[in-house]
Amino acid sequence: MDIWLIFRELTKGLAGFSWGNALMIGVGMLLIYLAVAKEYEPVLLLPIGFGCILANIPMTGMTDSNGLLGILYEAGIATELFPLLIFIGVGAMIDFTPLLAQPKMVLLGAAGQFGIFAVLILAVMLGFDLNEAASIGVIGAIDGPTSIFVASKLAPHMLAPIAVAAYSYMSLIPIIQPPIMRLMTTRKERLIRMEYTPRPISRRTLVLFPILISIAVGLLVPAALPLIASLMLGNLLKVSGVVDRLSKSAQNEIINVATLFLGVTIGSTMNAQSFLNVDTVLILVLGLLAFILDTVAGLTFGKIMSFLSKGTINPLIGASGISAFPMAGRLAAKMASEEDYDNFILMHAMGANTAGQLGSVIAGGVLLLIVSSLG
Repeated sequence: MDIWLIFRELTKGLAGFSWGNALMIGVGMLLIYLAVAKEYEPVLLLPIGFGCILANIPMTGMTDSNGLLGILYEAGIATELFPLLIFIGVGAMIDFTPLLAQPKMVLLGAAGQFGIFAVLILAVMLGFDLNEAASIGVIGAIDGPTSIFVASKLAPHMLAPIAVAAYSYMSLIPIIQPPIMRLMTTRKERLIRMEYTPRPISRRTLVLFPILISIAVGLLVPAALPLIASLMLGNLLKVSGVVDRLSKSAQNEIINVATLFLGVTIGSTMNAQSFLNVDTVLILVLGLLAFILDTVAGLTFGKIMSFLSKGTINPLIGASGISAFPMAGRLAAKMASEEDYDNFILMHAMGANTAGQLGSVIAGGVLLLIVSSLG
């Protein structure tokens, strides 16, 4: 009898193992493959994939409230701590000088948020409630921390597919955006060279910028303040020039540890019971549509600016108006250099990209404001 009890305990995990668990472990292994073999955002996809595998091994207790992954979820996701820590690191890496030297790039950052609100309306029409629709729409910003922040407040039950979609599409930017960019622009437009005469930005301006942005956004869109304040705090550490040790820690240890824990924890929410359903497929499709519409809107506005400037603006930089810093900016510059090796539009693209980073945070705050007002 004792042997039989021991056998039952040893095989308890196998007894609870389902085809859904096997499928999700396959998904986790696919994410790890993309991270290792294809190097698609490995810092994100590798821990998410491993967390997904752990979540689908039955009877371990790791995702319970007193288990390792459950504790990490309550400490870093439910409290929104991990996204905010990541934003401090992102802020410490961002250089707002190209944006401050070219304030008109704010228009591209705003245009790059169009898909968020278009998909929100579409999601409501498909039967999602307003909270869920807003959480789905924000995937289009391709900004993982903002997506997690909004979803954890409005639709925590949909956090796993929303976070996975946001981070997966971020890693797939070099695959998703180029065909759209080629389709919407002519070779003549892609060959446009943009002169960049560095406009001197004083240290005083660089220091005041994060402070004033935090105050302005806090007064106008209070719900966005935690995200924008974290981003601006990191940037203030960098531009102040007096806390180099803190700036380097934010750019390295803080963001790396927070990203590791966030990735594993998000992956741990991808269990078969909650992930394998029709809503998950719809979320992934609508999130991709939001991303595409944001890219299309940015490129459209880039073409309008190119026309109004009589061909002095390369419309490719419009695709950088989404968030996804710095991948989107680098991709736009790469697309231009592929047409003309001596065409350098990186600084212009980074101006639009940093504007998109600010725009995605503000858009997330606006969504929270809209839902709280209508709710």
